[in-house]
Amino acid sequence: MNEFVVVIPARYASTRLPGKALREIGGKPMLEHVFERGAESEATEVVVATDDERIADAAAAFGAVVCMTGNQHRSGTERIAEVADLLDWDDDRIVVNLQGDEPTMSAAVINECAALLADATADIATLASPLLTAEDFDNPNVVKVILDKQGHAIYFSRAAIPYPREDASRSVAIATALHHHGIYAYRCGVLRRLVAAEPSELELCEQLEQLRALSLGMTIAVGVPSTRPGPGVDTEADLQRAEREMQA
Repeated sequence: MNEFVVVIPARYASTRLPGKALREIGGKPMLEHVFERGAESEATEVVVATDDERIADAAAAFGAVVCMTGNQHRSGTERIAEVADLLDWDDDRIVVNLQGDEPTMSAAVINECAALLADATADIATLASPLLTAEDFDNPNVVKVILDKQGHAIYFSRAAIPYPREDASRSVAIATALHHHGIYAYRCGVLRRLVAAEPSELELCEQLEQLRALSLGMTIAVGVPSTRPGPGVDTEADLQRAEREMQA
């Protein structure tokens, strides 16, 4: 596997769960669980990227390398791009974007995402799993992705894709769509090109950042993880669910 680093973008502000990066699961901040998963992976370095001193202090207390960034970023991707520039990483370095609200993303899954960039035709790598229920197909909070024969993303959507024109084809559509997981790997050069571009109309419409990459003609390799990660933490109920899953 090519060498890679993990960056965990973490912010304090959250509309639905303020301060969620520091909310505790099993007696430890959620961010510490995420950091441990990154440290258990094959990454050569794990960096917490934040603009908040409370998060920086907590991360330093559990031994993380912290990179302070500006507070102007609209996404974790933009924050990671600043880290790449601040730390002077070259364009060929592979970075895994491990989001700070994904405490159930295992080290093996992180490795699998990074390994997808062995595909020389891929600009970005990410992961997706089969839908768990038929209801997920229609749920706009479940982001779906459909792939070509090479395992590259054709499109991501909150809508039910592919759309079944007839009831008989609904089962085929549900089997074709995959549930996208919020983890990405990219080379720094691709990352810089991505954040330098303006949001595309598709991205603004669906509020899905990965559509900017597709609009730019980038190739996104999509793999199915060996172990399905749990959903990210956005609400109090999500936090409680994550604690139950991690204690099981």
